[in-house]
Amino acid sequence: MKNINEKIRNLVAHAYENAPAVKQRFDEAGITSDDIQTVADLSKIPVMNKDELIAMHQQNPPFGGFLTINPDDLPRIYISPGPIFDPQPPSEDIESGLAPFKYVGFGRGDRVLNTFMYHLTPAGMLLDEGLQACGATVLPTGPGNTDLQIMMALKLGVTGFVGQPSYLMTILDKIEEQGISPDTFTIKKALFSAEPYTPSQKARFENEWGMTTTSAYGTADLGFLGFTVNYADGFVLTDANYVQIVDPETGQDVAVGEIGEIVVTTFNKAYPMIRFGTGDLGAIGAELLDGHQHLLGLYGRSGDAIKVRGMFLHPNQLKMAAAQFPNIEKIQAVITRPENKDVIVLRVQLKADADNSGIADKLKELARQAVRLRIDDVVFVDDMGENERTVKDERQWD
Repeated sequence: MKNINEKIRNLVAHAYENAPAVKQRFDEAGITSDDIQTVADLSKIPVMNKDELIAMHQQNPPFGGFLTINPDDLPRIYISPGPIFDPQPPSEDIESGLAPFKYVGFGRGDRVLNTFMYHLTPAGMLLDEGLQACGATVLPTGPGNTDLQIMMALKLGVTGFVGQPSYLMTILDKIEEQGISPDTFTIKKALFSAEPYTPSQKARFENEWGMTTTSAYGTADLGFLGFTVNYADGFVLTDANYVQIVDPETGQDVAVGEIGEIVVTTFNKAYPMIRFGTGDLGAIGAELLDGHQHLLGLYGRSGDAIKVRGMFLHPNQLKMAAAQFPNIEKIQAVITRPENKDVIVLRVQLKADADNSGIADKLKELARQAVRLRIDDVVFVDDMGENERTVKDERQWD
């Protein structure tokens, strides 16, 4: 983290001068860019959560007043729930973004299944670009079509995989059914993201199948923030961002090693996110790890949103979908994880004497559009109770 205070000063001065939304936030807090000279001064800036980001995008479309470059210079634009448009600015620190790929050992000669989605969300393209930058050859398969993916892996001698660990588990289950042994299976490198990477999964991939693996932590708004390594718990954080751990209620830093909300400041001047609250809970280690900040671990969510199949599911999204049906009194999403697959069931309580005819299918489609997640089932209940959470996570991670 060399010259971190200088990087902070330069970022804040540029953003305050060129991003109207940043200036507005500073003005409302009664500060200017001159008040931010070191990382210790960042606590003067209020934390911005996702709901506030959505509101600012709606007030000042299409990029909320955060974009500091000509939109014509953007390589891509994505969309996130809200909805908000996520600009993908040109990278200012390519090497930092390649760190997890290089840790796994991706390079020339590797053929890699990229099973992340390529449309609307950034994961597929960002992983594709990283793999190519390392010299690897990408098979842009996206999610699903497991039999086809296995055929390609076997026929082309695929050596790498990027995607969700649960999906590689599914692939290996089918590979084993075909009588193929770990010694002859060529996939030996894997980079995961978008869901927890469990010890039992790691034991299977690395000990049984001889793979080198890592799990990257990131968000659609910020990109990759860090990645796991075998010689330490938690995540090595990249130098493309500066991470603070704060009290979710006050926004002030907590003591080193204590759990709080993960708040991130990005160093990309084209779309500066300064003091962005991820809603994730974590803790920072007292010592640097390989010269980088060390995130000791992830410990759940400080807010109500829950990540499912790589996408955040927020209560407001469900409520907006349910609002289209005057017969619905209450709605709840229950997430379970049978056989290592996320399942979303909507529980619906109708108003007295309301008819449920046709509601289930229409609600599934509206929820899919609002949340961009497949709804597996809709069940109707007589009484949901008074204190039930709108999004209830009942998944068990072994």
